[in-house]
Amino acid sequence: MAEHRQSKKRRYIAWTVAGAAVVAGGGIAAQQSMAATTWPAQKTYTGRAFDTCTAPSPSAMKAWKTDGYYGAAAVYIGGANRGCAQPNLTASWVKSVNSAGWKLIPLYVGAQPPCQTSANPEKLTAATAASLGAKDAADAVAKASALGMKAGSPVYLDMEPYDITNKACNDAVLTYVRAFTKTLRGKVYRGGYYGFSSSSAKAIATATNKTDLPGNLWYALWDKQQTTTADWPWGATQFTGHSRGHQYLVNSKETRGGYTLTVDRDAWDAPVAIVG
Repeated sequence: MAEHRQSKKRRYIAWTVAGAAVVAGGGIAAQQSMAATTWPAQKTYTGRAFDTCTAPSPSAMKAWKTDGYYGAAAVYIGGANRGCAQPNLTASWVKSVNSAGWKLIPLYVGAQPPCQTSANPEKLTAATAASLGAKDAADAVAKASALGMKAGSPVYLDMEPYDITNKACNDAVLTYVRAFTKTLRGKVYRGGYYGFSSSSAKAIATATNKTDLPGNLWYALWDKQQTTTADWPWGATQFTGHSRGHQYLVNSKETRGGYTLTVDRDAWDAPVAIVG
């Protein structure tokens, strides 16, 4: 994400990208692949959303909701590579902002690729990818549940840019993502993924083997187009059925209701957390 998590500045300077890679499954059906499990109905939001590194104060959220421009906000629920403290992000905060009408998008900053040039507390390797993916997903579910985000909610795995033409690296990432998503689904949470249209999201969208890949794709393409369709980089039949998010603008300093935040803007048509 933009500020994530490390920091915007560090991210833009340190991370270089190259790319090519592969199509993941579509929509609600992809989230319900475990036939024996009864899944809660998906909660979908379609409209404007924002993400910012630290969850804003309750008063800022109230003011921004009154303004009416945004209807959903992404929050960083956990992960060893989450870069910002979250003094506001508690179960009571989630309950409060949900009651005020906000839809919430849970984001988890898990292990990052071995070929990524940035320094991260947690990096995956080919040997650890599967076990780390399962461990991180279990942690993500525990964090989401503790915040009051119930079964049936999505968790979006944040994967920052990496060289997807590096086959060994890309294969390790896909192994991690599959283990993460499979574990989420086993615990009745929906699989989501945030990545860059030129690299990490492209790896998911163009993967020939779609087994256990997430069914919801949030792509970073900073073209200032508030859409999940007009600039969709891949096949029109992919990630349909309310399964797309688009981060289209970053570092937007905005004042609403007397509170100023620097946010990234998102066009949203995908699952959000089930709260309450």
